Amino acid sequence: MSDYKPSAAEVKVLRDQTGAGMLDVRDALAEAAGDLDAAKKILRERGQAKAAKRGGRTTTDGKVASYIHGGGTKGVLVEIGCETDFVANTDKFQEFAKDICLQIVSSDGTLYVSVDEVPEEVKAAEIEVYRSQAADKPPEVQDKIAEGKLRKWYEEVVLLNQPYFRDEDLSVEQVRAALSSEMGENIEIKRFASYTLGQE
Repeated sequence: MSDYKPSAAEVKVLRDQTGAGMLDVRDALAEAAGDLDAAKKILRERGQAKAAKRGGRTTTDGKVASYIHGGGTKGVLVEIGCETDFVANTDKFQEFAKDICLQIVSSDGTLYVSVDEVPEEVKAAEIEVYRSQAADKPPEVQDKIAEGKLRKWYEEVVLLNQPYFRDEDLSVEQVRAALSSEMGENIEIKRFASYTLGQE
């Protein structure tokens, strides 16, 4: 920790940008010696660590959110769980649920919530395609290329791995973890259903 003492104005700016608690913001600014970007990174890392600790707690409350795209040609339902109805009824939780609907409706390829949901045979088939595309390379290079392309594919089809549409420097998982940290309880995107007119 540095001897830097952030001003009230700096604390307010970072709180407005991140929604983090005042003491967390002050400590992050002090550690980053007033560098806003570095302080944001510190807050994200701490938020993910706190969220990981909460990850095992059950989410029996929550909301089902919906969004119908203009013209009624696309729609999304998403179930987001939390631990208490108090959190489920907060504006921040409901805004997050709405944003997740918008995230899904704006990316046609979203198929899974998390990497854990991707069937092993689907992963294996993707890896095989990527390896065959690099067939002229040595096997260890094929493996590296396949791993990189698989990560990129996850960013297209796995909701939590996607760049968050409001800030593409963050993944949906990082945004979820930050909200979980801020709310003090586990928040989980449980499932979703996406509909497009004329498609099955």
